[in-house]
Amino acid sequence: MTTERETLLEIRDLLENWAVWRDACDWERFRTCWHPDGRMMATWFQGTPEQFIDMSVKGFEKGVRILHFLGGSSIDVQGDRAIAQTKMTINQRADVEGILCDVVCTGRFYDFIERRNGKWAIFVRQPIYEKDRIDPVDPTKPPKLDGERLKTFPEGYRHLAYLQAAIGYKVKLDMPGLVGPEVEALYTKGAEWLSGKPTF
Repeated sequence: MTTERETLLEIRDLLENWAVWRDACDWERFRTCWHPDGRMMATWFQGTPEQFIDMSVKGFEKGVRILHFLGGSSIDVQGDRAIAQTKMTINQRADVEGILCDVVCTGRFYDFIERRNGKWAIFVRQPIYEKDRIDPVDPTKPPKLDGERLKTFPEGYRHLAYLQAAIGYKVKLDMPGLVGPEVEALYTKGAEWLSGKPTF
């Protein structure tokens, strides 16, 4: 019988594999991190794992570069369901107003995870976007941002959204941040998920 510690390690492996395999474009192994009927939520994409892979491949071929770094995790398990919160940064490089820049967004992955047929995999991944910044790759050449356009994006990911919108993505504007009704609603869903309710 699997111990609690073994379960937590299995889930932590799942979370780390997601980041490594996604950024390495190791799509066959990346698929194993998901339940087939799962859903990925991001600023630039909301859909199934297969759709996410397809969009990621097409973006990479066009030069889109998004990388992920993970920190600590807090994992709550109830039976065959779990909620994992993992500290992370999202890093994206692109031209912003004609200047090559890096955007770094700090937050948490909030994952709805389920064990089916003895295997843990992600059902829904919802990032929480807490704060971000934009840095020119050459610090002597800062971009001149449109301040009014920047203010149209949510505070927790406004520089990331500014960059993504500039390269053609439609950015979702109601993603959870550090505080606010969106993140409170997410926490409520997480509690319902752990209690066994049909949250989705």
